[in-house]
Amino acid sequence: MSVVDRKAGKSASAKNEKAIVEEAEKAIADIGKVASAVGQVIYGQREVIEQSLVTILSGGHALVVGLPGLAKTRLVETLGTVLGLAEQRIQFTPDLMPSDILGSEILHQDEDGKRSFRFLKGPVFTQLLMADEINRASPRTQAALLQAMQEYHVTIAGKRHDLPSPFHVLATQNPLEQEGTYPLPEAQLDRFLMQIDVDYPSIEAERRILFETTGASERDPKKVLSAKRLQELQALVRRIPVGESVVEAILQLVRSARPGDDGADESAAGDDLIRHVAWGPGPRASQALMLTVRARALVDGRLAPSVDDVLALAQPVLQHRMQLSFSARAERITVRDVIAALKAKVE
Repeated sequence: MSVVDRKAGKSASAKNEKAIVEEAEKAIADIGKVASAVGQVIYGQREVIEQSLVTILSGGHALVVGLPGLAKTRLVETLGTVLGLAEQRIQFTPDLMPSDILGSEILHQDEDGKRSFRFLKGPVFTQLLMADEINRASPRTQAALLQAMQEYHVTIAGKRHDLPSPFHVLATQNPLEQEGTYPLPEAQLDRFLMQIDVDYPSIEAERRILFETTGASERDPKKVLSAKRLQELQALVRRIPVGESVVEAILQLVRSARPGDDGADESAAGDDLIRHVAWGPGPRASQALMLTVRARALVDGRLAPSVDDVLALAQPVLQHRMQLSFSARAERITVRDVIAALKAKVE
């Protein structure tokens, strides 16, 4: 390569970096407006709002887990409005059928008496699908979302039907100890980019809830972004550079969570942890972390992710992709305990 070519290459690279920085700065401003708008309706759940935005900016789906009455449904509805997305809500119940989600073909007769089958689209044909209390439906109905969540289209009667873009599923779930719930299959859990846990609000947040939601009027969310702008932000997330130290932290964290993996810690402490894991996260977890650390950096107002982002997102990205052994349950060891120990090794 000649000197002229090298200089031209460096100049193009510099321009590209400058363009990304300019786009990122505009994106940070827009994301800040979105977070502020959501925070005016959802009180005291800053981390939940952040993780929800990270999921959507990364182009993924989220499983929102919490007890009834913690504003999970309200959160999803607010996000749909603020982000300018067409939304549909499905209340999952034990008698819900797959066709109630995907749609079905019906026999149609035209004015000439000619009969043909016509496809009636189900509520899955939207940009933001709220699957409310998803674990109250049977496993057969839960599985109706598998193809849609991974391939962004559905197949009905042998015909492919593409879903709108962008397409996100935000599913709410009650803890499995609740009556009338069915555990989600592992294959479906893996399709959720993150599991977002919703805890009880602080006393200050609950005091605000009392005053804001029991008066004569209640604050409504307002549109901040358009679906087109959201797609631009999602494309930008994939262009954010990731440092080698962050990549190594992702690999170390995910691979150390797999029993018998060559990358797992072989020390006595590592063996003690890994023996509690029946099966660990696959490469999809690494991909999820690679995307979400970039999105979290933008949500936090930074131009590049750090190892701290990996540690902050370790639990929501990994916890639903791991299963502990019976011995772990007997010893009252949880997935969170294992992840916390693995994070300490990365730190």
